[in-house]
Amino acid sequence: MSREKTGGIEEIAFQKQELIPAIIQDAATGEVLMLAYMNRQSLEKTLQTGLTWFWSRSRQQFWQKGETSGHIQRVQEIRYDCDADTLLIQVEQRGPACHTGARSCFFNSLDLGETADERPSPGENSGPGLKTEDELLPWLTEIIRERMVNRPPGSYVSSLLQAGPDRLLLKLAEEAAEVMIASKNGSREEVVHEVADLLFHLLVLLEVSGVSSYEVVQELRARRGGKPC
Repeated sequence: MSREKTGGIEEIAFQKQELIPAIIQDAATGEVLMLAYMNRQSLEKTLQTGLTWFWSRSRQQFWQKGETSGHIQRVQEIRYDCDADTLLIQVEQRGPACHTGARSCFFNSLDLGETADERPSPGENSGPGLKTEDELLPWLTEIIRERMVNRPPGSYVSSLLQAGPDRLLLKLAEEAAEVMIASKNGSREEVVHEVADLLFHLLVLLEVSGVSSYEVVQELRARRGGKPC
């Protein structure tokens, strides 16, 4: 029987400890991005602003993720565990979450020793946080955003944007037609190549239009409505 419920900030067990851990997760991919700590005031600021705020244990002050770097986290959902003393915050992450420049803070691995031989190899039952397709859209999106901002010489995205919106729309039409031709030809290699081109140009269109891939994922989830695809 489901025990799921929705509660307010009064449900959170701050009375047990001044600070509670907040696990930050990419809402679109499920990848765990970082862990920080919140007190009641920082959680209230998070709820008020829609952006993540934390309490620094070392500096003894509030801090907003991305306030100086621009790598903000827009809150999509906040969950709490069965004891109400840990938060799971799903966000739309702009830029890398880690101060090192990595997408996630969890990029180091412990040596599993002899037990590693008994575990699935990479690619088998892989989940969020591994180097899988889960990271594809955020990775490509960050590349596109960087090119849009800095417009480096020789960049294809820069040249595409410089040519104007009609050029981007024409490329989308061309790539869609090439996907159809590849499929008609029955060539698996051609389909992979052409779909990759189409996906890349679609991501450029999303960024130009100010639409996040998360919004597209949410639209697909809403259409599914809990029914099997």
